[in-house]
Amino acid sequence: MGMALSLGRRGLGRVWPNPNVGCVVVKNGRVIGRGWTADTGRPHAETRALEGVDAKGATVYVTLEPCAHHGQTPPCADRLIAAGVSRVVIAITDPDPRVSGRGVAMLQAAGITVEVGLRGGEARADMAGFLLRVTQNRPFVTLKLAASFDGRIGTATGESKWITGAQARRAVHAMRARHDAVLIGAGTVRADDPTLTVRDLGITRQPVRVVASRLLDFQATALLATQDIAPLWLCHGKAAAAKIWAEQGATTITCNTNGRQIDPLDMMQNLAAHGLTRVFCEGGGSLAASLLGAGLVDEVVGFSAGVMLGAEGMPSLGAMGIGRLAAAPRFELIETRAIGGDVMHRWGRL
Repeated sequence: MGMALSLGRRGLGRVWPNPNVGCVVVKNGRVIGRGWTADTGRPHAETRALEGVDAKGATVYVTLEPCAHHGQTPPCADRLIAAGVSRVVIAITDPDPRVSGRGVAMLQAAGITVEVGLRGGEARADMAGFLLRVTQNRPFVTLKLAASFDGRIGTATGESKWITGAQARRAVHAMRARHDAVLIGAGTVRADDPTLTVRDLGITRQPVRVVASRLLDFQATALLATQDIAPLWLCHGKAAAAKIWAEQGATTITCNTNGRQIDPLDMMQNLAAHGLTRVFCEGGGSLAASLLGAGLVDEVVGFSAGVMLGAEGMPSLGAMGIGRLAAAPRFELIETRAIGGDVMHRWGRL
């Protein structure tokens, strides 16, 4: 199952809207087949693991309950039955109502021994985005904050390149690659006009670039120029001149607004409806604060540099209106490590 989990992680950021599943086939004490969900979500892991092998009497380890419905491909449960496997070990069941329990029932009805729960906690963590999209109609959200030691993301004049070092920035590119989309606000576009692509890592499937802007009042020169490399989606309010952007090739998504901002929950539900399961938010401060305030951040990744910018510097978060410590969002430390000359710390939702 450890191997299956490792294989499944290869699909992070590459298989949405499908889950990143891993599968291993064992016969007579030997691994005879292995697979993971292919880019774009098909073929499924079980199909790839069974390809070209004699799995009669074998044990199959799979990180998610095999699908039981006819979609663009036949059910994986049928594929396992046809292969003549004798035992299937499943990390977690699938909450999708088209599958939930049916895959297990199909296998058991065919006389196959089924076991559920082995290393289920790890599987739930690996597929948290898929599970949240199915159960809560939203993607998993990682918030990345790169700041000075005193929590500033730029000087008083707006200078911000670069607070953290090259190794930390490379690590951020690897994190982008493990998410379906990278999200920023209009202020970041106006300040930096970033491309938001994954570079220098040999990545062939780029994440979607998403910009949240109520009025789309910015010039996205670099973002538009690289649409042949990575798609650009714009989440905007009803008053925005979205047609102009659509004519330039961007995908426009109308969202509800809260005053002068995009409603964060409605935006996330719209992104889930478009298939996204994992979103990597890279700012700015107002967008990050709105996501935190709405309880939509599942993981925070911070990069702290050994530089001090003082009170006049730009804060990493916008105003959140917190008057009591008890009302502040809190997270649990998962890991801390040095990356080059900076410190990376990762926190999970309590």
